[in-house]
Amino acid sequence: MRRRAFISGLSTLALLPASQVRAAEPLVISSWGGSWKDTIDRVIAKPFTAKTGIPVEFEVGGTLDRLAKARVSKASPLVDLTFTTSHVGRLYMSDGLFQKLDLGKIPSATDLAREAVRSEAHLGVWSYVYTIAYRPDLIGGPEITKWGDLWDPRFKGKIGMPDFDPSHIIVISALLEGGNEIEWQKGQERLKRLKPNVAAFFSTDARSQDLMKTGEAPVQVMLSSNAYHLIDQGLSVKVVQPADRGGIVGIDCMAVMAGTKKADAAYQFINTALSRDVQEGLVATLKAGPTNLKAMVPAKLKGQPGIFSTVAEWKERGYIMDDETRAKTLAAWKEWFNANIVAK
Repeated sequence: MRRRAFISGLSTLALLPASQVRAAEPLVISSWGGSWKDTIDRVIAKPFTAKTGIPVEFEVGGTLDRLAKARVSKASPLVDLTFTTSHVGRLYMSDGLFQKLDLGKIPSATDLAREAVRSEAHLGVWSYVYTIAYRPDLIGGPEITKWGDLWDPRFKGKIGMPDFDPSHIIVISALLEGGNEIEWQKGQERLKRLKPNVAAFFSTDARSQDLMKTGEAPVQVMLSSNAYHLIDQGLSVKVVQPADRGGIVGIDCMAVMAGTKKADAAYQFINTALSRDVQEGLVATLKAGPTNLKAMVPAKLKGQPGIFSTVAEWKERGYIMDDETRAKTLAAWKEWFNANIVAK
């Protein structure tokens, strides 16, 4: 309906000054679908449109599917601004798909945590961790307090983990053996020893939550915001701040597409998204951490895994992988993980 209204108004727009015509054109944003898109639309896009008069349209899809589309349409980009993960943002950059940002046009960026400035081309809008979440009512025994606990034989056939991106458990296994994302092979044998404890793999947030609800996988390497949503639904779930390495931090980012004719509007959108009020709305809705250090965090989330509200918490309470290394190595990680851990 919005697009038809836009087309039907072309004759009227032709009579307006060029600056007003440009302002009436929608800003097209690439994002994930489902609740992610709905949250971006409600919490960021609506205040942006109310302030600027610029409507917003979305092109939604999976992280890598949207990257593939952007590569094909590089000469004439289909979108103006992209939401993506911090490491996949490096793949966009390597193909020349993002503009270098002028932070002078983003006043809200002055309040960002240093870790949220992922590069000269993409900025973090919220944070989370992949960490251990579990149901105390189903596992019994001592509490889980660290990553190393996952190898306890009492968790045989109880653990769930993502197979679409195994980087979290691969890097944790390497860290526990003195390696890291660069020397990830150091954790291979340790990770193989975890295999008897794995009950299921999941490819979506919905499947992860279902496995926790049914008890099929009552211990998981889980996205922190998913765990908080389950808690809000009344499920008994404990989210662990692992004492040995902390959670594996994820930072979702925004970037302006190279070649867009609406860069000014994209900058205004980013500035809106990073403003204190909008950041507080994102925290409340997504159960994710703010990247603006001035944003207030609800009491029930303050200090929880993935929710960083001070400079010290960003430094001390999670492990942030090198984005470029992760982007370049993910395919190799997935191949090894599928062959050695997922395969029966």
